[in-house]
Amino acid sequence: MSVVTISNELGSQGSLIGEIAARTLGYHLADQGTLETMLKDYGLVDFHEEYRSIPGFWDRFDAEKQERRETFLRMLNQSLQALAHHGNIVIVGRGGFAVLAGLADVVNVRIQAPLALRIQRAEEQPSLADPNPPEGVVKDYDQLQKTFVEKVYGVPWDDSKAFDLVIDTGKIAPDLAGSLIAQAAQALRVPTGKKIQTAADLEVDSVMAATVLDVLKCTAAHAR
Repeated sequence: MSVVTISNELGSQGSLIGEIAARTLGYHLADQGTLETMLKDYGLVDFHEEYRSIPGFWDRFDAEKQERRETFLRMLNQSLQALAHHGNIVIVGRGGFAVLAGLADVVNVRIQAPLALRIQRAEEQPSLADPNPPEGVVKDYDQLQKTFVEKVYGVPWDDSKAFDLVIDTGKIAPDLAGSLIAQAAQALRVPTGKKIQTAADLEVDSVMAATVLDVLKCTAAHAR
């Protein structure tokens, strides 16, 4: 049993690839909607606002904003850990690779593509409801993700050393990418030892674990 995290650039087809990998493995898929649902269960309804509200200089002097942001980040981290603890899951985005770094049964994947291709894909994506030019949307979102991961978790967003598998969808088609990820997860050999930690070792409170079962519509956590 394993966990897969997918970090992806806008326009890299990471969400589609996550769906393919989850379907191939027979795993749950946890995407932005999954995390939104979990956080709303805890009264955190402004997911987009909080995610996009990156800590700035003046925010340090606003105690209310700081407290709200700390609550959001704590619950986001706990949600990601609870999903991983459940097992048999592909987690797309939201810094999952950083939160679950070092766990022996987690395969961290980065999906990327050349900027020009990502802009072209954004132009062709009717669901991208943004009045701004696609180039600006892609670059702004890149900066948002980079700032969020680096400010919150203190790790480089695009450093290949943080990932077990890096796929360029300028060269690799989504179906093949999903298949490669599934193969990597299936072939994963988790070492044993006192210092080896897995997602199953994470401490998750019973209420959060129950929330995961409800959101994933699963009757029990998967045995390890």
